[in-house]
Amino acid sequence: MKAYIGRKTFMEFLYYGLAGVAGGVLGGMGMGGGTVLIPLLSIFLGVAQHQAQALNLISFLPMAVIALIIHFKNGLVEWKKAIFIIVPALFFAVLGCFAAKNADGDTLRRIFGGFLIALSAFQFISALKTE
Repeated sequence: MKAYIGRKTFMEFLYYGLAGVAGGVLGGMGMGGGTVLIPLLSIFLGVAQHQAQALNLISFLPMAVIALIIHFKNGLVEWKKAIFIIVPALFFAVLGCFAAKNADGDTLRRIFGGFLIALSAFQFISALKTE
């Protein structure tokens, strides 16, 4: 094994690392690291949409465990409310996986992009109302 890492390999390593930092910070704050990680992977690193979403999910697991432990220690986890979110989320996650499997990458990208636009508009309007 060579100690030298080629320029392309090093830059890819660097970009993936930066994407992980961005996703980790936002994920740790509970903001959904995938809102940043998926576009970074698919747009800037050329990862196929299906793979970007899978990478997001696999990277989310350790981040979620760490964040949950910290939030639990800080007394921020309300299990009675969480169960009403978890049960339907599990069911619809299965449906979402089947839908994503049967959709092409461009369709997934449009759905995800539309979701981000709608979420951004909602956040923007909510911020205007609170001022």
